[in-house]
Amino acid sequence: MVVAALQMQPAGSVEANLAKIDKAAKSAAAFGAELLVTPETGITGYAIWDRIPLLAEDREGPVLQSLDKMSRTYNLAIVAGFPERDHDVVYNTAVIAQPDGTRSFYRKSHLFGPHEKSAFAAAGDRSPIVSFNGMRAGMLICYDVEFPEMVRSAVLAGAEMLMVPTALPKAAPANRVSRSMIPSRALENHIFIIYAGLCGEENGTSYQGGSVIVGPDGEDLARAGAAESLLITEIDRLRSAFLNLDPYLDDRRPTLYRL
Repeated sequence: MVVAALQMQPAGSVEANLAKIDKAAKSAAAFGAELLVTPETGITGYAIWDRIPLLAEDREGPVLQSLDKMSRTYNLAIVAGFPERDHDVVYNTAVIAQPDGTRSFYRKSHLFGPHEKSAFAAAGDRSPIVSFNGMRAGMLICYDVEFPEMVRSAVLAGAEMLMVPTALPKAAPANRVSRSMIPSRALENHIFIIYAGLCGEENGTSYQGGSVIVGPDGEDLARAGAAESLLITEIDRLRSAFLNLDPYLDDRRPTLYRL
C-alpha cells in the first residue's frame, strides 16, 4: 500500500489550507497513494488561539464536506485535523475521510501547554481502529504519541499502523520527538507510524517540521526536513519478520506494569 504524509506551513485561512491539502491529495493520488495524512489543525492553522471558537465546526460542517469531496475525487483516504465544536465544547480533532463516504474521528486526549488547555477540552477517547485496504489503523494527535501507553493500547486493540497529525514546536526537545521517540514507538510496537506536521512560522510560533513515515523496525521510510514536503512511500503489511525479531507483544507481562 502506498501512503503519503503532508508537511505544510499554515496559509492563514481555511480556504487556502484546504487548497494546499487538495493539491497534496491530487499529487499523492497520482503516485498511487491510498492514504494521505495531514497536520494537526492543518485546516485552520494551530497558533490561532483567539480564532479557534470562531473557526470550530461540527461534524457536518463545510470543512468535512470538502474533505469528503476530496477523498471521493482522488480515491484516497484523507486524515486531517480541525477544531471540532460539540455544542459548547471545542475539541482538537482528527478525522479520516474515506472514498466510500465513511468517517472516523479522534479527539486529542493529552493537551500540550497553556494555550491548548485554554482553547480545547481534553477528550477521554481511545484511538478508533479503522480498516481500509486490509490494514487496521489507529489515530493519535501530536502529544498523545509521546505517551507510550497510548500507542500500546492502540496496538493491543488491533492497530498495525498509526496516523499522527502533529504541530511540533521548534526546539531541541521537539527535534528529539521526531528523531528518537517516533522510531522507538514504531519499533517497540512493530507498527508503521505516519507522523505529519506543520512547518514554517505562524503568528510568532515556529514549527519543527521533521515529518516522518517509520516502519515497524524503527527505520525511516521517508523523512522531511524543515520545509514543506509531501512524503510518499510504499508500506509492506507483512510484518512477520519484525515480529519474530523482537517479540515484545508476545513476551509482555502486563501484571508487572499496572500502576
